Amino acid sequence: MRLILIRHGETQSNVNRQLDTAFPGAPLNEQGLAQADALVDALAHEHIDALYASVLTRAQQTAAPLARARELDVTVVDGIKEIAAGVEEMSTDWSVYIGVLNSWAPDNLDVGIDGGETAREFLTRFTNAVAAMEQAGDEAVALVSHGAALRVWALAQDPSLGMEHAPPLRNTQWIVLTGSMSSGWTIERWGDHIRPTARVS
Repeated sequence: MRLILIRHGETQSNVNRQLDTAFPGAPLNEQGLAQADALVDALAHEHIDALYASVLTRAQQTAAPLARARELDVTVVDGIKEIAAGVEEMSTDWSVYIGVLNSWAPDNLDVGIDGGETAREFLTRFTNAVAAMEQAGDEAVALVSHGAALRVWALAQDPSLGMEHAPPLRNTQWIVLTGSMSSGWTIERWGDHIRPTARVS
């Protein structure tokens, strides 16, 4: 399966540098709506069989122009929402949140922020959501989600890319992975960076 992981467009919370992870979240601002419209042309080269978005408002708004252009329905999925910030919600100091996420590793999956979620909880729900998409039988799937969620999940699937080649995604940038739940995933593109070679397993 070809999996296109798209970060949502800009919101006022992004502009204010606020950790906005809870439902329903801020809507797209004017810039974000323009970015969502621009995705139609930016992704014109990609075949898409199915389109998904998280339950947060900004993800669904970002997916809407692409859905109209491709004549696709947007399936809203809870499992691909942002990693919960818990007690850090709406904070403008990201140090605790980023510190916890950067500490996550295969031997450190049960750490989380108070009121948030652990790595194990996040990876389980996101992976289960992608597994259900795969089981639907589509060859090319696009989903609109959130920066931290996409970065953490994609690198967990293919750590060979390395953190140094996986900067935070700008609004409406995307990651492309190919593979399957059974054989594993290879990151082919991260934002503007296209990998010259596939992962060697």
